[in-house]
Amino acid sequence: MADPALFEFLHTEMVAELWAQDPDPGPGGQKTSLLVLEGMGFRVGQALGERLPREMLAFREELDVLKFLCKDLWVAVFHKQMDSLRTNHQGTYVLQDNSFPLLVRMASGLQYLEEAPKFLAFTCGLLRGTLSTLGVKSLVTASVAALPACKFQVVIQKP
Repeated sequence: MADPALFEFLHTEMVAELWAQDPDPGPGGQKTSLLVLEGMGFRVGQALGERLPREMLAFREELDVLKFLCKDLWVAVFHKQMDSLRTNHQGTYVLQDNSFPLLVRMASGLQYLEEAPKFLAFTCGLLRGTLSTLGVKSLVTASVAALPACKFQVVIQKP
């Protein structure tokens, strides 16, 4: 992808624009803005899922797909690998990034912790979109306990 600073700036502007429409939205307004960001990320994830795994025609297992996300996709988007991948071997995976690039600039204090979810919605969609393109239906959520670290929980939905 492009220069990391350009991507961070674009992402910050997307978030700011969606929240500028209603500076103090109620729960419904926040949910709509998060869904818009997640939808944008989903479409970008679909496109990346079509373009990145050229040499891998088919992944053998779910774990291979998640390893692809942690290594190849994360490097393509954020220029670093994910820090850890854990699984319970029952379709739930936890991807952890201890220095998530979109949260690093906000990591100066706890007052920004409640603002973190709006900066993670796009990335949740990105992961879900890429998985969808690779044939894996999933639910992706994110959580932040301490900035700039975050965890993405991927739950694979069985047919």
